[in-house]
Order: sequence, then C-alpha cells, then structure tokens
Amino acid sequence: MSAEERLTELGIELPKAPVPAASYVPCVRTGNLLFLSGQGTMYQGERRFLGKLGKEVSEEEGYQAARICGLNLLAQLRNYLGTLERVERIVHLKGFVASDPEFTKQAAVINGASDLMEEIFGEAGKHSRSALGMAVLPGNISVEVELIAEIKGDGHIDE
Repeated sequence: MSAEERLTELGIELPKAPVPAASYVPCVRTGNLLFLSGQGTMYQGERRFLGKLGKEVSEEEGYQAARICGLNLLAQLRNYLGTLERVERIVHLKGFVASDPEFTKQAAVINGASDLMEEIFGEAGKHSRSALGMAVLPGNISVEVELIAEIKGDGHIDE
C-alpha cells in the first residue's frame, strides 16, 4: 500500500505546510537526501501544547505534540515533492523536547513522530533518531522535530 493510500486508510488529512517563521527554507536537497527544517506544534493555525514536559505538558500530550510535528513534516514533504510516493525512506529524525529539569522521557515523547512515520511508510519509515531535552523552544512550543528523507526522482516538484 502506498503512503498516500495509507493516509487515506488511516483517515489522516495533512495540514497545510507551515510557512517558515524566520530566515530559513523548509527543505534543502542534496543528492537524493532531503533535509527538512524543524517543525513545531502549529496545527490548523493554532499553536498547541505550549510549555515544558513534566510541568505544563504531560508525557501523553507530548506524544501528541510530536505527532503534530510529524504531520507538519509530512505536509512539507508533500508540498516539496508533490506526493509522498517520492519518499524512498525516512533516514533520520531529530526531536527536541522542552523539558522540566526532572523530566527524562524525551524518547517516549518523540515516539509520537517516529510511530507516525512507520504507520505511513511501513518498513521504509523506520529511521535512526535523536531525542533531546531542551530548556526552551521557540514560541514556548513543547516539541520540535526535524527530518532527513531519501527521495526518488529528480528535483523539486517545480523542476
């Protein structure tokens, strides 16, 4: 089953790809690798899950926040490539978790994005990963996730 079919089967509608909020581009390609800038917890125009894990945000809420980051990454992939069918595999995912000093379950939080990639891409969604605790993230979001994907075909959708 294709990634696009899998989205439909799971009833997942991707949000509009977020527009960069600072001086960067959403994606940079080198060879057959596509590096995606970190995506946060903006969903349907609303910043969600604000604050630190272990203080204002629970572990389960953090998992959902990471899943939103994953949905935004998928939206960026589709926006750049035209379809998720051009994704060969998810190579690496790096998650940042705004954490209270006592919170130590960053890996469990970032599973929200990792699990989504495997749900959508199957075996090709399995990836290497880092899950890091941070003092604070931009706009007081609780989670940010970036991604590296191996892609098929030539160039950007417009090339």
